Amino acid sequence: MITQQHIILASGSPRRSFMLSECHIPFTVNPSNIEEIVPDTIPIKEAPEYLAIQKATACDHICKNSEIILAADTSVFLENDILNKPADHQEAVYMISKLSETTHEVITGFCLKNEDKQVSQSVLSVVEFDPISKEEIEFYIKQHRPFDKAGGYGIQDWIGWCKISRIEGSYSNILGLPMREVYLALASF
Repeated sequence: MITQQHIILASGSPRRSFMLSECHIPFTVNPSNIEEIVPDTIPIKEAPEYLAIQKATACDHICKNSEIILAADTSVFLENDILNKPADHQEAVYMISKLSETTHEVITGFCLKNEDKQVSQSVLSVVEFDPISKEEIEFYIKQHRPFDKAGGYGIQDWIGWCKISRIEGSYSNILGLPMREVYLALASF
């Protein structure tokens, strides 16, 4: 199935736009600018899917006849800590230092929604980092400015090519959108 359905991407992420374009899925960008608040009653690893549903719902009013809203949220989990987007240089250094020589999980929740149907899902990938020196962290942050990336890094950047020793699961999920699962879910529309 090659979809001809038009997607409204409720995200300003250039990586999500890139993946949709590479998959030849027609879309327009209309970010949902909700405040990303997760109630304490939601288990922490369910937060990405919860936020994806909230983002899709916030875009209901712009969805027309055959359009489908696609919203997503990605989080990095190291043990019981959630590492979102770093606010500044210092926080990026802290996050990458914590990820050095560890294994962590990346969970992306996505939601597809139109006027008749809603499908949501979470996808988990596991990422293992080699040791990363202070000099390498400073180099990476200076060269790639990862302030819009969960966990303070992008797998498609230098750090992914040179410091990730193993991944388990979906590469595109780590990039910010599990394309295989999104593509399969689109078939249900």
